[in-house]
Amino acid sequence: MISLNEAGIVLSGDRASEKMLGEIPQGLHNTMALTSLAIWYISSGATLFSNKFILSSFGGEALSLGTNQLVVSVISGFIQLQIMNRLYPNSHRKEQSIQTVLRDMLFIGAFRCVTVVLGLLSLKYIAVSFVSTIKSSSPLFTVILSRIMTGEKTGHWTKLSMLPITFGLALCSSFELSFNIRGFVCALGTNVFECLQNVYSKLLISGERYRYTAAELQFWASLVACGFQLPLLLYNVDIISSLYKTSTTLLFMYIFNGLCYHIQSVSAYAVMAYVSPITHSVANTVKRAVLIWLSVLIFHNPVTLLSGFGTIIVIFGVILYNEARDLEKKTTEQSTLITWRVI
Repeated sequence: MISLNEAGIVLSGDRASEKMLGEIPQGLHNTMALTSLAIWYISSGATLFSNKFILSSFGGEALSLGTNQLVVSVISGFIQLQIMNRLYPNSHRKEQSIQTVLRDMLFIGAFRCVTVVLGLLSLKYIAVSFVSTIKSSSPLFTVILSRIMTGEKTGHWTKLSMLPITFGLALCSSFELSFNIRGFVCALGTNVFECLQNVYSKLLISGERYRYTAAELQFWASLVACGFQLPLLLYNVDIISSLYKTSTTLLFMYIFNGLCYHIQSVSAYAVMAYVSPITHSVANTVKRAVLIWLSVLIFHNPVTLLSGFGTIIVIFGVILYNEARDLEKKTTEQSTLITWRVI
């Protein structure tokens, strides 16, 4: 079985896998970790920018693009699983029935489908930099959803870190030249469903009955999401007409985009193998900041002074959030240790 310990390091019950993972040096002070981080950043940028180019410059459809991403991810994930099974056979692992897997993946597949569609629709209406800014505010939605779904309480420092995120997002929205209510709602919806997807993913990866590996989760979630996506595509898009209108260039762009989407997901898990979740979250925040300003340079989006200032405030608030969560975790661990000693 494969699980995550408190530091975010992958653990394995299989000896061969355990040996392989145990030899991986932790932290970003080695070549492989930095390579994985670079691949994650580059593939994320390539996915985001190719999304915008396909929707804006090539006349692509959001539903067609979303379905393409999921289908390519399914194919790539299946090939990856076959290769991993051959390189690291895990014969001691209990097999899950198809019915059980589909039941486990029902919600996460639905959430992934909605996340992909809303994310692409938001790019259709508003600038890439504004979409990335809204996505950077995901800790705000994580705190709210964790409170509603699991009853998890947050400390005072974490609550205070929500203030600059909320203020910065409001500032960006008020002075963003590309502001569109439909795009804004879609981007906010992307954050909500992405957070829901992360909660269920964590439950499946660290479940007591059966623990899915990252590769399994990626493959099955994309497969189930395709099941939700295809009826939407067939209902809203004339498939035959779209195929005739798809140029060779657009076809290659679809394939390139789908591969980048898959590599982005896999490399994000690879980085997690080297660092703690807190460091991973900070790295994700830095990635968002880089993508925001790259999108401004590439697409020449006009940005007002107050909108740019709001973006900086959002990023600063997310960094404060990560530090606050890290501080609360250390305080909780120390309190537990003191209690144990007293007992």
